[in-house]
Amino acid sequence: MARIEETPWLDAREQRAWRGYRRLRLLVDTRIARDLGLDSGLSDPDYDVLSELSEAEGHRRRLGELAERMLWSQSRMSHHVKRMQQRGLVRRAECAGDGRGAEIVLTETGLRTIEEAAPRHVASVRRNLIDLLTDEQIAMLEEIADTVVRRIDEPR
Repeated sequence: MARIEETPWLDAREQRAWRGYRRLRLLVDTRIARDLGLDSGLSDPDYDVLSELSEAEGHRRRLGELAERMLWSQSRMSHHVKRMQQRGLVRRAECAGDGRGAEIVLTETGLRTIEEAAPRHVASVRRNLIDLLTDEQIAMLEEIADTVVRRIDEPR
């Protein structure tokens, strides 16, 4: 671990970029989450689970895979899925060939819910981020996201 004296501090420009990113993330995430809740009654995690399942083959994923994709622990995912089950959005099923594992399956209600929520969610994403940027800025944002995600996801 680097000692404090060895850590290169952020210069003024880097500090503005870092703080700007943090403020942007908070504002955009808060606005989109608020819109999602008002428009559909879903939380961000609800939407993420439903969209992951809606895009998966057979509208199902193993619990562990779903947790990994959302960067959650299996325990946290299990608790969240339980609450979504109570609302009829998903159901649990045994994994074929593996009696120990569970698959999370999108119900008809869950599919209808994500299909109804998606257009309003996209409209909020456009209103609160995409439509505020030029084509060049969107390309830059895409490049930045790809670079950071690729480097953080690299095995150490």
